[in-house]
Amino acid sequence: MKTVKTKPNMIEHAREILDQAEVVLIGAGAGLSSSAGFVYHGERFHQNFGDFEAKYGFHDMYTGGFYPFESLEEYWAYWSRFIFINRFQDAPKPVYSDLYQLVKDKDYFVLTTNVDHCFQKAGFDKNRLFYTQGDYGLWQCSKPCCQKTYDNEGTVRKMLEQQVGMRIPTELVPRCPVCGAPMTMNLRADDTFVQDEGWYRASERYGDFVRRHKNVPVLYLELGVGMNTPGIIKYNFWQQVYRNLKSTYLCINRGESYAPREIADRSFCLDSDIGLVFQA
Repeated sequence: MKTVKTKPNMIEHAREILDQAEVVLIGAGAGLSSSAGFVYHGERFHQNFGDFEAKYGFHDMYTGGFYPFESLEEYWAYWSRFIFINRFQDAPKPVYSDLYQLVKDKDYFVLTTNVDHCFQKAGFDKNRLFYTQGDYGLWQCSKPCCQKTYDNEGTVRKMLEQQVGMRIPTELVPRCPVCGAPMTMNLRADDTFVQDEGWYRASERYGDFVRRHKNVPVLYLELGVGMNTPGIIKYNFWQQVYRNLKSTYLCINRGESYAPREIADRSFCLDSDIGLVFQA
């Protein structure tokens, strides 16, 4: 592995690379949303989940998402807040909008492990997006009895309005309309994750984009991708860049910006906050 260090003029080089690129495949991880202000700890956590922290002792939203709450009423009180602030509220910083302005006139596609829907809210074409790991705005059967997902915004807003003492009314607990089992989040955590028709259509569009640009100059723009699920974006991008000698790899990620030596001569890696790079 070779780390490509950031030089003072690297941002200028990155801008030149992006300006010249006609085809851009964006790979986006959690670091992009973190740069946009969607952080799961600190003041944002305390403001929204201080009562849960005081009762159960966890100190970030991610940990709370796995907590074995005493009842479904409490579970959904927690998750309705979580969904609302991370899916239906706008990101505090315009990082996604800045990215859209940089690529909107190019032939682009987005492959992302993020589940907060920020791309569409920023104006990205939904037919150029593949959310591989689910969506905070969708529920599925917890069994699951079928490969269907369900929009949750209306019920989530009712849960927020009607919860008292860290509990929602029992009648708002969501259940599968097919089998009656409790609903759960449509997030990839184990082999019960539902890949519905929309997921497969997006997967096909992504595959088609890759095939159509197999032997043409492509900029692989990797943003905020860590090593939690590297096979989806990072390793995938490295392999595609290695095979396509006309391609370029541009990685922006604070603390994890590097490329293999096999593609180092066609790689530009910026160890910096993504939003600051976009502003520059």
